[in-house]
Amino acid sequence: MLLWNGMGAMDYVMTVSRNPEYLAQFTPERLAFLDAFPTWAKGSWALAVWLYVIGSIFILMRLRPAVWLLSAGFFFMIVTTIHNLFLAEVPAQETMSGFEIAFTIVLFLLAILQIVYARYLARNEVLN
Repeated sequence: MLLWNGMGAMDYVMTVSRNPEYLAQFTPERLAFLDAFPTWAKGSWALAVWLYVIGSIFILMRLRPAVWLLSAGFFFMIVTTIHNLFLAEVPAQETMSGFEIAFTIVLFLLAILQIVYARYLARNEVLN
């Protein structure tokens, strides 16, 4: 879980730090989409990413707040997605490949599974 969420954190850091080698994989349309993010959407994206990373660490430490952290991260993931799909000047789906759309669906499914897993651990008193 931490490795998976760590890859999301790496994507976030490489994107917002404007790493040229990393950004070379994006189309000009996708870069324009990312550049147009308002501050609140960037903040929501950051919160989603880092709450999942911290939640994963809390799972490893067997701490009950992991459930809250992952749930809060999912909330911010939804907020960011609402921006991307419905509020952005150019909606994300117009700049995404079929693979990227499928990958986004997988991201949501894995995010939900992480919350379900954390709740399972809390319910079975693995998390303190």
